Amino acid sequence: MSEQIEKAYQKQPGIFQNSKVSSKNKRWYKEVGLGFKTPKEAKFGSYIDKKCPFVGEVNIQGRILTGVVASTKMKRTIIVRRDYLHYVPKYNRYEKRHANIAAHISPAFENAGVEAGDIVTIGQCRPLTKTVRFNVLKVQKAKTTNKSFSKF
Repeated sequence: MSEQIEKAYQKQPGIFQNSKVSSKNKRWYKEVGLGFKTPKEAKFGSYIDKKCPFVGEVNIQGRILTGVVASTKMKRTIIVRRDYLHYVPKYNRYEKRHANIAAHISPAFENAGVEAGDIVTIGQCRPLTKTVRFNVLKVQKAKTTNKSFSKF
């Protein structure tokens, strides 16, 4: 029962656990669609996360964004930095700007070892907390470069 690390009893909704007919791996998962594959850890793992888009009760709808991981200091939440250029008509030039977005990261990506600098794809969902409105759908390891501002 390694998934029981919270105060409340953790279980997947819709799965009856006290069946007289025992089947070992009762696990519900879904495809989020939009061409994103469900990780193997979501299909065959034992974690329980109600905010996970693969095994939880969260639908991906709205925007799909890509950004660079800025911080992984929170539990199951990362900060994604999105760099962009803003046009200033008076000077006929562009200025660098950025936006930080908080996103929920599922335990399915724990084996990927997400670190600062990795490129992630996030999808919009319903509000999960006060500041989190996105869920991580895909993780790509960072390429080793020393440039400070790059458009992926």
